[in-house]
Amino acid sequence: MPDWADDTRLEGLEVYRVGGAIRDELLGLRPSEHDFVVVGADPAQLLARGFRAVGRDFPVFLHPDSHEEFALARTERKSAPGYRGFVFHTGPEVSLEDDLARRDLTVNAIAEDREGCLIDPFGGRADLDRKILRHVSAAFVEDPVRLIRLARFATRFDTFSIASETLELCRVLVASGEVDHLVPERIWQEMARALMLERPSRFFRVLRETGALARLLPELDALWGVPQVPEFHPEIDTGVHVMLVLDQAAAMQAPLDVRFACLVHDLGKALTPTEQLPKHHGHEKRGLEPVSDVCDRLRVPNETRNLAMLVCELHLVCHRAAELRPGTVMQLLKRADALRRPQRFERFLLACEADKRGRKGRGDRRYPPAELLRRARAAATAVSAEPLRQKGLTGKALGEALQQARTEAIASVYAEN
Repeated sequence: MPDWADDTRLEGLEVYRVGGAIRDELLGLRPSEHDFVVVGADPAQLLARGFRAVGRDFPVFLHPDSHEEFALARTERKSAPGYRGFVFHTGPEVSLEDDLARRDLTVNAIAEDREGCLIDPFGGRADLDRKILRHVSAAFVEDPVRLIRLARFATRFDTFSIASETLELCRVLVASGEVDHLVPERIWQEMARALMLERPSRFFRVLRETGALARLLPELDALWGVPQVPEFHPEIDTGVHVMLVLDQAAAMQAPLDVRFACLVHDLGKALTPTEQLPKHHGHEKRGLEPVSDVCDRLRVPNETRNLAMLVCELHLVCHRAAELRPGTVMQLLKRADALRRPQRFERFLLACEADKRGRKGRGDRRYPPAELLRRARAAATAVSAEPLRQKGLTGKALGEALQQARTEAIASVYAEN
């Protein structure tokens, strides 16, 4: 008998554990959370037992002790475009199978009863064994969130394939315009979770395969087919390069803002004039507007946005660190606010390293510019303004003298290099 089955607050209720926790346990993974469905009850029954209502659109309740979610069994009917365009119905006549039928994928439509027996009306366990992600019903096309969730699950379980008929339903969903009604917060939520997985490139490849990437991130989708100079980019295709960079950042255990910066750092290459190809002179500056557009549209957090803009603008400068004059290095440190924000500067260097290593056959190469710039930053930081103040310098004169002293300290580092 499962641990939850003897909870006295659940006595007399028809309760089932459902969803991702069942899936993960069958895969030998430890679930991060547990969700439950209550069949044949009404809100008053749960409230009387101390549960707290939290659902805005349909009845969901938090257990008073464990704070786990208990939802009344429900059905849904499409009433308007978008993932919020549904009318939900709960009542004693709604069965467990009715509730499971509205779920996205068969592997997420498995339930467990009080005896620990599995209820699997849509073959989710067999699909787990076959490593297939498959839709529960044709209603899959009614909710655009299901498409980006599918892309995320395909990324998390990257040895699973997606059923061909499910991919076709995704294309139907895109063609219908449903995907255009996704709200920015939900796109960012799913994308951010996918970016933190082991091989995040698959999320964007699935979206591209279904046609959704061109609607959700047209600036990124435009990179496929854009050539680069083979000497520097053996993979040639810019879209392929960006995916390599993204997976390289994941392999380096980079935080979310670094991975997002890697995703968008080369958006300017889609805007390179045809006569310049395969070279991309000035793509860093051209990329700032599309990066800003993506951040505005998805309402990306400011800190994440700021790092993305910084990496887009200055990644090539970072790559050329050994060639720079000390004064230029000082300007780079100022532009990156490296002296006051060393942790963000480290994230900037990490993104630039992922970019340099995210190329076909070059994933294990060292990145000397990062260490050189770290030493330059340390030397500049060590310069104190106090001796200059003792000479009577203030205001603008003090600032200029301090910058000159820091530049000289950087020059000493470069002289040793």
